[in-house]
Amino acid sequence: MTFLYQFFGFLLSRLYDLVSNYGLALILLTLFARIIILPLSVRQQKSTAKMQRLQTKVRKIQQQYAGDQKKIQEETQALYSREGTNPMSMGCLPLVLQLPIIYGLIGAIYHPLKYVLNIPQPQIDALTKALENVIELTKQNSRTVELQIIEHADKLTGAVPDPVLEKICSFNFDFLGISLGQVPNIRHFDVLWLIPILSFASQMASSIFMYLRQKEQNPEMSKNPSMGCMTFGMPLFSLYFTFQFPAGIGVYWITSSVIAFVQTVVLNSIFSPKKATTRLLVEETIQRRSKEENLKRVAQLKNKND
Repeated sequence: MTFLYQFFGFLLSRLYDLVSNYGLALILLTLFARIIILPLSVRQQKSTAKMQRLQTKVRKIQQQYAGDQKKIQEETQALYSREGTNPMSMGCLPLVLQLPIIYGLIGAIYHPLKYVLNIPQPQIDALTKALENVIELTKQNSRTVELQIIEHADKLTGAVPDPVLEKICSFNFDFLGISLGQVPNIRHFDVLWLIPILSFASQMASSIFMYLRQKEQNPEMSKNPSMGCMTFGMPLFSLYFTFQFPAGIGVYWITSSVIAFVQTVVLNSIFSPKKATTRLLVEETIQRRSKEENLKRVAQLKNKND
C-alpha cells in the first residue's frame, strides 16, 4: 500500500498547504473524489431508469412462467440481453472505487510525519526513541506512534533539529476541537463519539431515502428481506467502522456519505425514472427509425442494382 500512502499523503500535503487545516484538507479531498466518480453515478441513475422501464415486461415473464424459476431466469436474462442492460452492472462500482481512497487515507493519517510532512525516516526513528522516555509504547498504540509524536512534540526537544520539531508543532491536526489522529473508544464516551454518531446518521439518511425510492419504483423489490438488511446494515457497518480507525477516517466517511446523499437527491430529481424513461423511449424511437431508414435505403440500392 506504500504507493497509495505516498499518493494520498502528497494530495493531503498540497491541500493542507492551501487551507492550513488537516480536517478541511480531508473534506476537500473527499469532494474531489466524489466529483471523479460523478459520471459513474449519473450512468448508474440512467441504468436504474432503464431497469424500471423493463419491470412491466419482467412481471409478464414471471406471470407467464409462474412456477418454473429456471425458465423465468432464462427469459429474463434474454430480455436484458435484447435491451442491452444488466441489473448488476455498476451497482457497487462507486463504492469499490472508494476502497483505494480509504486505504490511502488510513496510511496517510497513521503516518502523517512520513507521508504528509515528508520527514525522513531516520528523524522519525529518533523521535520515536525520544517518545519512549515520555510515554510507554505498547502493542495497542504501536501503529499510532507518529500521532503520539505530534501530540507530545513539545516534550521531544533535542531529538531532531529545531526546524523539524517546529514544523511538527505547527502541524494543525485538529478539526472542530477533535484530534483527527485519535481513535474513538466505545468504552469511553467523549467528544470523539460525535464521529461515529454523525457517520451512522448520514448513512441512515441515505439508506432510508434509497429504500423509499425503491419502494416507490418497485414495490415487489422492497418486500425482499435483503432490502431491509441493506437499509440498516450499511449504517451499522459505518458505526462499527468509525470506532476502529482514527477520527480522520471518520471525517472522510461522513463527508463522503453527505455528498453522496445530496448527489443522489439531485440526480433523482434531474434524472427521475419517469423523465429518464421518457428520454430513453425517445432515443430508442430515433434509433429504430434510423435503422428502418437505413434498411430501406439498402433495399432501394439493391433493387436498382438488380
